[in-house]
Amino acid sequence: MATFHTRRLPHYHSLGQPIFVTWRLHGSLPANRSFPSATTSGQAFVAMDSLLDNARTGPLYLRRPEIAKVVVEAIHYHERDVRHYQLHSYVVMPNHVHLLMTPLADVSKLMQSLKRFTAKEANRILGLTGNSFWQDESYDRLVRDKTEFQRIADYIEINPVKCGIAAAPGEFLWSSAKPIDNRPRIDNPPH
Repeated sequence: MATFHTRRLPHYHSLGQPIFVTWRLHGSLPANRSFPSATTSGQAFVAMDSLLDNARTGPLYLRRPEIAKVVVEAIHYHERDVRHYQLHSYVVMPNHVHLLMTPLADVSKLMQSLKRFTAKEANRILGLTGNSFWQDESYDRLVRDKTEFQRIADYIEINPVKCGIAAAPGEFLWSSAKPIDNRPRIDNPPH
């Protein structure tokens, strides 16, 4: 079953089809940013992600290990215990998160649950209870084929290296590239 809705961005979700989702901390992008009107959503994402990757100011709460750990554990919990999705790859960067998954539940609801829990826990750690933690809207893209799936999985896991916060993907603690246990990795989408 496919669903479509819009806020500021269009969102098209389909159960059983891999999706790439990125969400970011509230206030992590400059308010005065603008993109040319001819910019595609893909070009806007690349520009936004570059701004996030190179940010040296603004909220960078996810670089705190206790907060990154909350997000990673919640990502695994939603896969393993709640079975909201099949997890393929993820990375928790200092101010944003990338997730490649195959949804088994409504994406809007699962993202709302994931963001609500992690925001509550992070704000408790930070002593900022009641403040906005995540930006309301997420960026998402349905994965079209196996080639795109692999490109996105590689993009996610190389992100910390590209930004200079890790020497190799497997060295970054808050990524699916870092072996956490003997759980098998799922490298191929269920197309």
